[in-house]
Amino acid sequence: QVQLVESGGGLVQPGGSLTLSCAVSGRPITSAYAMSWYRQEPGSYRQVVARLFNAEDRETQYSSPVKGRFTISKDTVKNTVDLQMNNLQPEDTAIYYCNVDIEGVPYWGQGTQVTVSS
Repeated sequence: QVQLVESGGGLVQPGGSLTLSCAVSGRPITSAYAMSWYRQEPGSYRQVVARLFNAEDRETQYSSPVKGRFTISKDTVKNTVDLQMNNLQPEDTAIYYCNVDIEGVPYWGQGTQVTVSS
């Protein structure tokens, strides 16, 4: 059974940085078609912020609000998917969710709260 556990969320001041990590168990992330981070603000839909593909001919994707500030990466030894977030702003406040797509099946973590406030 595939399980995802996110960590690294918390409270940070505007301009600060956080790194979220998603530990994947049950299957190697190399078997995934895509690995993504989503976020959901109160009263809003869950939206993708970054997506990484295992296929070498697929470019990493970022949503416009985070492009240039966030970086998604994978560690195939640790079997994790990370999201480095720099220059955080109050509008980045949300619950962040990890997602992996393995053989057409989406798997989700439980989410981790990120709050950007002075």
